[in-house]
Amino acid sequence: MEWNSWGPGTLDGGFRPTARSVEQVPANQGAVLEDTETGFTGAVLRVEKSGGVHLVVLEDRRGRAKSFPLGYGFLVDGEPVEVVAPAPGGASGASPAKPARTASGSLRVDHARTARASRIWVEGLLDAELVEKVWGEDLRLEGIVVEPLHGVDDLAGAITEFSPGPQRRLGILVDHLVTGSKEERIATEALKVPGARGNVLIVGHPYVDVWQVIKPAVLGIGAWPVVPRGQDWKTGILAGLGWPHRTKEDIGLGWKRLLSQVRTYADLEPTLLGRVEEVIDFLTAVEH
Repeated sequence: MEWNSWGPGTLDGGFRPTARSVEQVPANQGAVLEDTETGFTGAVLRVEKSGGVHLVVLEDRRGRAKSFPLGYGFLVDGEPVEVVAPAPGGASGASPAKPARTASGSLRVDHARTARASRIWVEGLLDAELVEKVWGEDLRLEGIVVEPLHGVDDLAGAITEFSPGPQRRLGILVDHLVTGSKEERIATEALKVPGARGNVLIVGHPYVDVWQVIKPAVLGIGAWPVVPRGQDWKTGILAGLGWPHRTKEDIGLGWKRLLSQVRTYADLEPTLLGRVEEVIDFLTAVEH
């Protein structure tokens, strides 16, 4: 655990808040606070006393905990606040009513940030549904919106229209992004768009479709079915599983059935987990 504080000159020459100019916010467990000096954002774990100083301990979505002195120097929804100790017997010492962790393994909190201008783009609606199921609470905490692209054939044009910049970043998750693939060529060209350098991150997983990022063991099988070349991949997968597969409705219901088996990040392949976390870090690093 790291301990952070600010020196006596932090507010010199600037705005000096008073108890009358900012709202007092109790450090109740689960409240989301942002430290103005470091940009560290996290949920309150507890309030403790060290060396005669009362500290609030915050934990971010990655499980990193830091301590800060109670008082000024915090933001809530971008507004300065004074953080004070919770009332005796208040929420700081109470057990949270919800599970302590989200589906991604992060600390669960009940407060979301205002949406950022930055975005996560994924190839299609199914990818977006999977990301939302596992990382949805984390993304709402960080104020990040996920949008489906419905294909990456004109990725460069979509990036150009978005007009990325330092405060308007893009993280893009692409299926089947492997060496020598069509997707790799598209991603390479897309990063040449003006403004993309340093503001657009394109990552991917090696699977043909996002279905395969679900671990086979979650479905009770040893491996995904092998689909013969020339056969529609999703149709072949469902047929191999012995599920209905002849109509578009069958395909949709098959995906819903697969998605229903995913409960936490542990049900997904590490190759996807690392890429999504990399994108989230990229988009939130602007302020930090």
